[in-house]
Amino acid sequence: MTCVIFREHATEDGHLIGEICLNSEATLNALSQEMIRLIQPQLNTWQENPRVVALLLDSTGEKSFCAGGDVVGAWRLIQEEAYAEIDEYFAAEYRLDYRLQTYPKPIICWGGGYVMGGGLGLMNGCSHRVVTPTSRLAMPEVTIGLFPDVGASYFLNRLPGKIGLFLGLTGSHVQAVDALWLGLADYALRMDQRQVMLEQLLAQVWNQGDNQAVITGVLSDLAVDAQPAFEQMATPIQKHQALINAILDDDSVKGFVDRLAALPADDPWLARAQQTVSQGSPLSLCLIAEQLQRAHHLPLKAVFQFEMRLAAQCCRQGEFVEGVRALLVDKDKSPKWCFDSVESVTKDVIESHFQPPWTVNPLATL
Repeated sequence: MTCVIFREHATEDGHLIGEICLNSEATLNALSQEMIRLIQPQLNTWQENPRVVALLLDSTGEKSFCAGGDVVGAWRLIQEEAYAEIDEYFAAEYRLDYRLQTYPKPIICWGGGYVMGGGLGLMNGCSHRVVTPTSRLAMPEVTIGLFPDVGASYFLNRLPGKIGLFLGLTGSHVQAVDALWLGLADYALRMDQRQVMLEQLLAQVWNQGDNQAVITGVLSDLAVDAQPAFEQMATPIQKHQALINAILDDDSVKGFVDRLAALPADDPWLARAQQTVSQGSPLSLCLIAEQLQRAHHLPLKAVFQFEMRLAAQCCRQGEFVEGVRALLVDKDKSPKWCFDSVESVTKDVIESHFQPPWTVNPLATL
């Protein structure tokens, strides 16, 4: 069984819409090295084919579009100290994300279910991002001793106020209506509208001007029809915007941790954030705050090169290995973090994570 299914859908006027379907339900469509290896050349083929007017990026199953990168595969490589191979995995993933961000043809992403970590990196690179009532967007890397990568240094920094930093530190889930409000998604549709969307796209007239606008018209009309399905959806980020900004009012990670912990635990969304931060990696919390500060004004290409350095060091310095072991390999959920608290994390250790472990960045020619 192939882990990615490629289809070409013929439009009524003789053009094609290419479909990239992630096909690994057992792993919640986690983005593997094999998936990346298959997708990259297909993107090149479709870019060069004048009949292909747009792409659709989706997945099999309804539970998850893509729940993240293949961190267990990365963990296995680290066990073997195969650092060149682990660097190539991250470099290939980031190249794919950047390719989507800069692709010359429109790409629709159907982001139903879990859209986390590497999945959000894929979705964020697409021109037309669709969420559904089941969508749960998150960057939960703090739970495994990593940091929000796949371009998150760019897109989290562009969210209103301190919300991007809050999402990075807490791994909090974002549902459809909040995702639209934040600009992490463009359209909210019902799950049963997916086939209708495809049928309507195939019925359009293409290459008569702006193909982006053709897609926008179809999705906008469907979103109006879908609106009643989202009217009662909770919007905790909008609800807590002022609170989020207040508890991140200064640059102190310890201050944030203390203020978050002191909040009443009567709001389920905030209570989950409290739990994640209390159990997450203190080193990751400090790295994430530093990451977003350092990357604040970087352009997109430089962001991926910056994240490449940080990812390479995380793989070499132990915290990520222990986080994946505890959460996803042994599943004892009892990680032995390098530091007991954020205040015990030393500046030297933080700084060492931002230094390149090689003379030439694997993404130097991005």
